[in-house]
Amino acid sequence: MPEVSEITGALAPTWCPGCGNFNMQKALAEVLAESGMRFEDYVMVWGIGCHGNGADFYRSQGFHGLHGRALPLATGIALTNPDLKVIVEMGDGDGYGIGGNHFIHSVRRNIDMVAIFHNNQIYGLTTGQASPTSEQFMKTPSTPGGVVEEPVNPVGVAVAQGATFVARGFAGDVEHLKSLYRQALAHEGFALVDVYQPCVTWNKVNTFKWFRDRVYKLEETEGYDPTSRTQAFDVSMSTFHELTCAPDECKIPIGVFYREEDSFTYQDGLPQLDRPMWKHAESPRDISAILEKYE
Repeated sequence: MPEVSEITGALAPTWCPGCGNFNMQKALAEVLAESGMRFEDYVMVWGIGCHGNGADFYRSQGFHGLHGRALPLATGIALTNPDLKVIVEMGDGDGYGIGGNHFIHSVRRNIDMVAIFHNNQIYGLTTGQASPTSEQFMKTPSTPGGVVEEPVNPVGVAVAQGATFVARGFAGDVEHLKSLYRQALAHEGFALVDVYQPCVTWNKVNTFKWFRDRVYKLEETEGYDPTSRTQAFDVSMSTFHELTCAPDECKIPIGVFYREEDSFTYQDGLPQLDRPMWKHAESPRDISAILEKYE
């Protein structure tokens, strides 16, 4: 079993002191160490944003992609080497904004990978502009008069689009976040883990305290059934809240919203992708019958 230091021993993180990314890295590194997976067993893919600096802070096989394009890159890896567990990290602006189209189609394809979204409701890397998940009416450098539109509801979108594992965590609760990561890694299919990750530098509204006063765990909610897609979607709609709402007026659910066992993955529909591409060269399939049609 690898040590956590073997996973995080690349370079010392340079995130802002107090950033939620530190806890997210701690949770993921500890879960990877506990899983027993070795360096050669998994690969990580990052988009662009503060989270993307993780490409320097993990010692793993990895690919640092373009802004919003981490999911198609991860798809290519997942399809060409099914022996690898693919872990994707993206930001809210990165993954739900410029990469929003890729997000929707990755969900519906149910490609076997874990997608972790660092949701700080702001563009943290580029000095605090509004992101797709910024609260309506929030004032930022790019929206001095307040955000006009309602925020994207990634959990609701994923559930409605047919996702087979949808969870939301909070960077202020490492142990709970670790439990979500464990379940996501064990899931066969597209596993979304949206994580509220407070930006201590630019988002002075949605702080660690703000979330601690409002989050509640779905697994502790009487009568909640994570195998009910309808119930999951209904609960996801309670995500929307006013910036000024008091803790007793709005509560934010975290935990597993929905999970589906024995789901049909994209890879299941392509039996020819049963092994890494390079292994096909060792024992190539006979395609002469196919080629005869083109003579």
